[in-house]
Amino acid sequence: MQRILEPGEIEALDHNSIPRIRMPERATVFKTRSQRLKQLASDNPIGDYLRLMAILVEAQQQALDRLSAEPDSNAIDQARVNLAHAHLMPLILASDQVRSPHWQGVLEQLLDHVMQVATSEGMPAPLQELLARIRHGDQNERDNQAEAILQRSNAAVDPIAAPFIAAALQVICVDLVSRFKVRDVPLLDTPGVCPCCGSLPVASVVRMDGESQGHRYLQCGMCAAEWHMVRIKCTYCDSTKGIAYQAIEDGSPAVKAETCDECHSWLKIFYQEKDPYLEPLADDLASVTLDLLMGETNYERRHGNPLLWQSMEN
Repeated sequence: MQRILEPGEIEALDHNSIPRIRMPERATVFKTRSQRLKQLASDNPIGDYLRLMAILVEAQQQALDRLSAEPDSNAIDQARVNLAHAHLMPLILASDQVRSPHWQGVLEQLLDHVMQVATSEGMPAPLQELLARIRHGDQNERDNQAEAILQRSNAAVDPIAAPFIAAALQVICVDLVSRFKVRDVPLLDTPGVCPCCGSLPVASVVRMDGESQGHRYLQCGMCAAEWHMVRIKCTYCDSTKGIAYQAIEDGSPAVKAETCDECHSWLKIFYQEKDPYLEPLADDLASVTLDLLMGETNYERRHGNPLLWQSMEN
C-alpha cells in the first residue's frame, strides 16, 4: 500500500537537492512577461501581435495586484492542501475557475486597459470592434467560451477572443496558486501535469540560476508555476526512447523542439544559458515560426499557447 506523504514530509525528501517546484512570483510574474514580449517584438514576423499581447499581459499584472485575499483564505488553502495530498491531485483545477466570482470582472479590467492603451497608440478599427464585442457580450456566453477553452473544445472556441478570455483565467489561477507554499504542492503520479492547477505545460526550460542550474522545468500555461522534470524525457508519454531535438537553421540556439518517436508529440524547450532573459510563455509565442515548421512534420503539439489559440487535433 502506498503511504500518503504529509505536506511537511515532501520538502524533506532529498530529490538530489533539486528544487522540484518554482512558484509564480506574484509581484512580477506578468510584469516580467510583458517586458519580454516587448523585447521580442522587435524584428519579429508577428511583432504587432506581440506588442498587443504585451499590453494585455501588463493589464494582467495590474488586475492581479488588485485582487485582495479572501478573508478565510488560510482555512480554505489548508483544506485544499489536505485534499490534494490525500488524493494525489493538483492544489486547484484551472477548469474550475469558470465558476470563480472574479474572472469576468478581471476580463473587463483587461479589456478596458487594452482598449485605453491601444486607442492612444492608434488601434485599428477591427481590434476596437473585437474588444467592444467581448466587453459588452453576454456573460453566459463568456462562461461558455471559458469552459470551451479550458476543455480545449476546438469547435466551440472563438479563436480571436480566446487569448483575452484565457488571460483573465490566468490571472485567477496565478492569484490562487501564488498563495500556496512550495511545501503545499503534492507529488503527482502524472509528471506532465501541473501539480498546482492541473494544466499542461506551455514549454520547458533549462534553468541556469541558483540550485536550478542545468535542470529542466515545465512551465504551466495557466498558473505560471514550474515543476522539475528530468531532461531527455517526453512530457506527454513519459518515454525516454526516441527523444530528439529540432531547431531552425541559423535560428536562436535558445529554442528547440523536443520530439518523441513513441507518441509523436513535441514541445519547445528553451535554454536559459543561451538567453538569460527568456520567459517560456513569451518566448514560445514569439517563436511561432518553429510551430509552422513543425506543423509540416508528423509530430503533434498537444497543447498550445493560451495567448494564441491554435486548434490541436488529438
